[in-house]
Amino acid sequence: MGSGRPNSGRATGRSRAWAELLRVSALLSVPGDALAGAAAAGARPDRGTLRAIGASLCLYEAGMALNDWADREEDALERPHRPLPSGRITPRAALAASAALTLTGLGLASRAGRPALATATALATTVWAYDLGLKHTPAGPATMATARALDLLLGAIASTTTTPRPGLHAVRALPSAALLGAHTYAVTAVSRHETRGGSTRAPLAALAVTLAVAGATSGGSKAPGTDATPEPAPPGGPRPAPRPRPTLPVPASPLSRRLGPLLALAYARTPATLLLHAALNPSAPLTERAVGGGIRATIPLQAALAARGGAPGTALALLGLIPAARALARKVSPT
Repeated sequence: MGSGRPNSGRATGRSRAWAELLRVSALLSVPGDALAGAAAAGARPDRGTLRAIGASLCLYEAGMALNDWADREEDALERPHRPLPSGRITPRAALAASAALTLTGLGLASRAGRPALATATALATTVWAYDLGLKHTPAGPATMATARALDLLLGAIASTTTTPRPGLHAVRALPSAALLGAHTYAVTAVSRHETRGGSTRAPLAALAVTLAVAGATSGGSKAPGTDATPEPAPPGGPRPAPRPRPTLPVPASPLSRRLGPLLALAYARTPATLLLHAALNPSAPLTERAVGGGIRATIPLQAALAARGGAPGTALALLGLIPAARALARKVSPT
């Protein structure tokens, strides 16, 4: 009788192929978007935040599968070991997975409310537009940056749907979304050269952006606050009770103020050396390593943004993802 080991080996090989296609080692860089968005909006993580995380994970993986489906002919020349050109996964299966993951992500976002669904729809549209047409155009890095910024805003919106004037809370998350988008723009610009190398300007520009984002992130920790402003008393009548209303941010806790700059420094250090090496020697392997460092740097950046938003607990929790992300990156390439 057979031992069943050949079937087990095929199943393991198939799982490995899907892990490579979906780039599971980069997956841990996704939950921090929603958590940083919730912190920037002054909200504690709740079920809406969890739904936003689930939607983000699905849409991120949909983009990974769609990316390889769209680039299958190019990968056959430059990366024949990838799952599609090597024949380990069929193009039809990759496209079907992308569509299913997109629908699942939108379904999860819909459970967080209409504003969250609208944001997730914009995010999904941006992802598909990037993979199917804009990736190889000058608008590619800006499109990817927009997608990452929308992902952070999705967390902010989904986490504040039950609060008064949720739109105002989402507006507070715009600076954090812009910083995350700037980082993503820089990494994407470098990634355009990772298969052939040859660019000194892109890694140097990414290094400058990294330092600027780190400086802006550590420049001040702010957390949203409210005050109670009484309405004018009617003539001859009692003064009405104070009505809470949103106000300008107030200083965050001492822990957030101390933690923010440290996390910003950790963020900057993660890709800085790799980017410098890629600039000095713009070979394909060093450029690819710099891109991987930029992807890994997303987590400490999210943690720094959470501390900046006055959520040190969230920031510390995100730091706990870094060892797992490093371990996965040693098994499956994030690029």
